[in-house]
Amino acid sequence: MTAPAAARSQPLWLLVLLTVSWAIAWPVIKIGVSTVPPLWYACLRYAIATVCLIAVVAARRGIAWPSVGDRWLIGVSATLQMAIYSALTGLALTRLPPGRASVLAFSTPLWVVPLAAWRLRERVTGRALAGVVLGLAGVLVIALPALRSDRAGARVAYGLLLGASAAWAVSIVYVRAHRFGAPALALAPWQTLVAATLLAPLAWTAEGRLPPIGWSGILSLAYVGPVGTAFAYWAVVEAGRHYPASTMAMALLATPALGLTLSALTLGEPVDAPLLVSLVLVAVGIRLATMVPLDK
Repeated sequence: MTAPAAARSQPLWLLVLLTVSWAIAWPVIKIGVSTVPPLWYACLRYAIATVCLIAVVAARRGIAWPSVGDRWLIGVSATLQMAIYSALTGLALTRLPPGRASVLAFSTPLWVVPLAAWRLRERVTGRALAGVVLGLAGVLVIALPALRSDRAGARVAYGLLLGASAAWAVSIVYVRAHRFGAPALALAPWQTLVAATLLAPLAWTAEGRLPPIGWSGILSLAYVGPVGTAFAYWAVVEAGRHYPASTMAMALLATPALGLTLSALTLGEPVDAPLLVSLVLVAVGIRLATMVPLDK
């Protein structure tokens, strides 16, 4: 493979690895928040990720104080894509199985389409609007049982997941519009550090002092911190520099399906008809909503 071809393929490989690492992370996080309070778990994953990223960036001699413009990116991404998203999904996973939760959490493209049209002036076609409608129908199918009866707080959990996906969508659109003053890898430690700093007082206030962590929590954090957080959040920002916001959202479409399969195999999560129907509707909706128009 020539150097230009290798350079062009790098963002694609990042998306593939990102999808796989996040799919694995869902059942692993479920195990973690079963033993570690969810807000503390989110705080610790970003603290671990910060240490990993600082080591990597220092080895590349890329540590630098971010510019004023990049500080805005750090603040938005750390708050929305990291702190809020991980806090809300962690809380939801204490009440829902990971496969079901991932379907709703990755409905992000349904929010990206209108946001990208407004903020980035990306064209919205009739096909895209139809995709949004189908995707929302899929969300309704999976959430309908909870709307009828609030089983163990499932209704609240679904609301948390939709809020998380909306927060992530805002971050995706903002990253796409941002003009970077430094490489994404150089900014990643600052993002995770800000996220951990935001989550620490919130966890202390809401959950009290961090309790002792058992082996299952330690092993969960050992994967989620370095791989599911340090690598993944850098990769999504770096790949976002090469692809439109809608394409980025579509590329992660495989994550819920893979996460659901892994959850069923490892944690015995039941896969019923409404869940499969919801997954198909959301997947088809995202595909339509993010499909490049034929006249481009």
